[in-house]
Amino acid sequence: MNSLAKVAPAFVAMAHSIVWASAATVDGQGRPRSRILHPLWQWDGEQLTGWIATGPTATKRAHLAHSPYLSLNYWAPSQDTCLAECRAEWRFDDETRTRIWQLFAETPPPVGYDPAIIPAWTSPTAPAFAVLRLAPWRLRVFPGTVLFGQGGEVLTWQE
Repeated sequence: MNSLAKVAPAFVAMAHSIVWASAATVDGQGRPRSRILHPLWQWDGEQLTGWIATGPTATKRAHLAHSPYLSLNYWAPSQDTCLAECRAEWRFDDETRTRIWQLFAETPPPVGYDPAIIPAWTSPTAPAFAVLRLAPWRLRVFPGTVLFGQGGEVLTWQE
């Protein structure tokens, strides 16, 4: 098992190069549900935090109320994959929503984007706009080069 300090930067680099992740939650009966989301990750040298700007749909809210965990899997045609298994927490306060709106708006593309491109997201305090804060408990980075015997290293970290 690797240290977070080794895995987190490699995870962020790969996740941000792929951009879109398949995100899975489970419903009240334990059945998985997947969707595609666009997380933004921040590594401060000690802690890795993910942010997702999203609509607080009834389905997402019910799933995370039942089980506050979210699994994110990134895949690229080069067979690069990375995974973050996280505790997810809704953030509805205006300060956090405004800060994360600005973070997405000020981060260069393709990870950053203007949240106002979503018609229902008229502002950071719009009812249709919410933020999920992600605290990973497990990460894996699997370069496609490893799969093809071309070198590289699979990195795994778990709390």
